Amino acid sequence: MSIHRDTPVVFESLVADATMAASSHNTQPWRFEIGEKRIRIVPDFTRRCPMVDPDDHHLYVSLGCAAENMVLAAASKGWNVAVEVRSSGNAHSVDVMLQPATPVASPLADAIPRRQCTRAAFDGRQASTDDLVLLERAASGKGVTPMMITDKNRLDTVAELVAQGNTVQLRDPCWRKELIAWIRFNEREARRTLDGLWSRTSGNPEMPRSLGELLLRFVLSPRSQNRKDVPWIKNSAGVLVVVSEVDDAAHWIEAGRCYERFALQATALGLRNAFINQPVEVASLREQLATWLGVGSRRPDLVVRFGYGPEMPKSLRRPVTDVVSAAG
Repeated sequence: MSIHRDTPVVFESLVADATMAASSHNTQPWRFEIGEKRIRIVPDFTRRCPMVDPDDHHLYVSLGCAAENMVLAAASKGWNVAVEVRSSGNAHSVDVMLQPATPVASPLADAIPRRQCTRAAFDGRQASTDDLVLLERAASGKGVTPMMITDKNRLDTVAELVAQGNTVQLRDPCWRKELIAWIRFNEREARRTLDGLWSRTSGNPEMPRSLGELLLRFVLSPRSQNRKDVPWIKNSAGVLVVVSEVDDAAHWIEAGRCYERFALQATALGLRNAFINQPVEVASLREQLATWLGVGSRRPDLVVRFGYGPEMPKSLRRPVTDVVSAAG
């Protein structure tokens, strides 16, 4: 079967779908190399976050999220897809191999432009058993196990671990500096960079950067953050913890693919979600979480709250021209 005549244009459309994936701090730490029959997703280490992500775990999770968007979009647009994680020295990339096929409709692919991490309160409603089954199935992968937590007492424990994580992270001046560097305090700043955490997406007022940085010195504290995060977790329909069998980049990428499917399935069901990764970002808390979950030496990769809540303004994305290049 021959390649579509307009393959370069189609492949660029797949890259556009991939760029709508989730990434830590909306850093978008990826580049895409387009070949004749494949697209390679490579890490952009200039967008690392060494304080929150010293081992590049979240960076590779983000690559997995982008890969899953591409896989789902490709199948819906008429491509058979095979995925391979490749290693070169200490770096890892994802090859998405494509062959023409019959398009396969997918509610998850349809949800790609609507998915978002919702930094807002949920309303406390519970998800149905059928929806929980669909969410768990979507979050399952090769060497990756989803653990769904809906019991209120267990949600209280998650909230306590998040609160402890906030205390550790927000008392670290280097961690705070890195976070603030990725905050976009106003629309002009957000549209100039097309990345980062735009204040509007979390319902916060816009202001000049100088004023925003000054205010955060006083309002960004463990106490103020926990006053928001703890009730948000307790009012969620549940929490998903994604756990890898092996603690390596290939499994982190797979964990990202699993999360992205979960997030798209949630979107298709009318559910919102948001990362609450503090318990996996602080090493000592990650060990506590693993013990509490009973997963032994396996690594808890991601912690995500989900539930019913409002649609928020979406984070911005860089254009395809900024992230794509021809294969070498």
